[in-house]
Amino acid sequence: MYSDLKYLEVPLPEDIQKIKWYGDFNTVKKIIDRRLQADIPSALKKRLELEKEIISRIPEQYPYTWEQAEEILHKNIRDFKDEELETFWQNNMAEWIYINGKVHFHSLFLENLFKTRPYLAERDLHPENENERTANFRLLDQAVNDIKTAGKLQYYFRIRSSIKISEQAQRIGEKVQVHIPVPVEYAQVKNFKLLSTSLSPFYIASSDYPQRTICFETVLQKNQTFSAEYEFETHMVYQNPDPSKVFDAQPTFYTEELAPHIHFTPYLKMLAEEITGRETNALIKARRIYDYITTHILYSFVRSYSTIEDITSYAAAGLKGDCGIQALLFITLCRIAGIPARWQAGLYATPLHAGSHDWAQFYIAPYGWLFADCSFGGAAKRNGAEERWNYYFGNLDPFRIPLAADFQHDFAVPGGHMRNDPYDNQNGEVSYSDKNLTTEEFISETKALQIKKI
Repeated sequence: MYSDLKYLEVPLPEDIQKIKWYGDFNTVKKIIDRRLQADIPSALKKRLELEKEIISRIPEQYPYTWEQAEEILHKNIRDFKDEELETFWQNNMAEWIYINGKVHFHSLFLENLFKTRPYLAERDLHPENENERTANFRLLDQAVNDIKTAGKLQYYFRIRSSIKISEQAQRIGEKVQVHIPVPVEYAQVKNFKLLSTSLSPFYIASSDYPQRTICFETVLQKNQTFSAEYEFETHMVYQNPDPSKVFDAQPTFYTEELAPHIHFTPYLKMLAEEITGRETNALIKARRIYDYITTHILYSFVRSYSTIEDITSYAAAGLKGDCGIQALLFITLCRIAGIPARWQAGLYATPLHAGSHDWAQFYIAPYGWLFADCSFGGAAKRNGAEERWNYYFGNLDPFRIPLAADFQHDFAVPGGHMRNDPYDNQNGEVSYSDKNLTTEEFISETKALQIKKI
């Protein structure tokens, strides 16, 4: 099924679209089942099979009714008025869908409001949340200063990653396949060493495999935990490329389309042209794309990528998206503009926090591969941190663990079913013989056991 993702470009029949976005997902499933029994084109059949998987994943990500959302907002925002939710909804500030014709909000809608609207963060009844964000910004500013002063920065990491299947999803005695991601040994990663695993791995992907994992295959025991502990170093060198030194001729690798998300639609072509104008210098064009995304595409937690049929158009038209969506839009617009660009993603791990994150790389001769983190850059811009905003065009902080060097790449040991995240891999994957588990069915945890400057 993994190779069938290209069929997301096949349009859904209009009757199914209408019922889907009304939120009657049970009826959609029944209609698709009947349609699959008919004599229909094979491409449409593949698309409908994918849609069954997609709609099974959407509702669980939107647990809050309108009334429940109001209650949450009253408990967390000082002097909240009910009519404010109407404003959030009408202005697309709070991620939502219809479920059976009624508005339901995303599980992270509150976190997103605080993350992207400083005036709401000031009304947070739990100021410790803002303290964490402020501490993170201070950490980043210090790292930016250190690397610009010294010209380079190196950190040592010791990480433990683990996966445990939720109790309701455990099939004791059945064969299970578990993938735990580990760093790809390239770019900023050096001296990786696997220290221990909870059981003997079935397969460990090669050091440069684009979505590298340790694969376990075993008969599941009750409450079994799968884990891996490893160490490595990041070596970041400060880049300050000069447009006047950029070559006129640039390479053409990593400039192709990749269905269904890295594609050159008429709208995206028009957008790229509007952003870059008649500029011919590759570095300046890339900077204009970065500036556009960091000032026009507002960060937003959204539903899982596996449920979005066209990620780049979603961002370019809706003017919102999370870190990976912004990175993918940057990559696509760069490729349209003739600039090589590729995916890098994994974890952002500091002494304060460890969590999933995505960013991009772009290639400029004679400088080679440079970094672009549009979501971190956008946050810096929103908070008036101009130096940090400029830094994330061309550079990264040293707190990155690249677990994926390519977008939409299969595992070295495929599971045979559509992955929980078929495009990226930060939290790992779990599968039985008949299905892959979704986010709600397993617990993935990453702990930074040690982080130190070297």
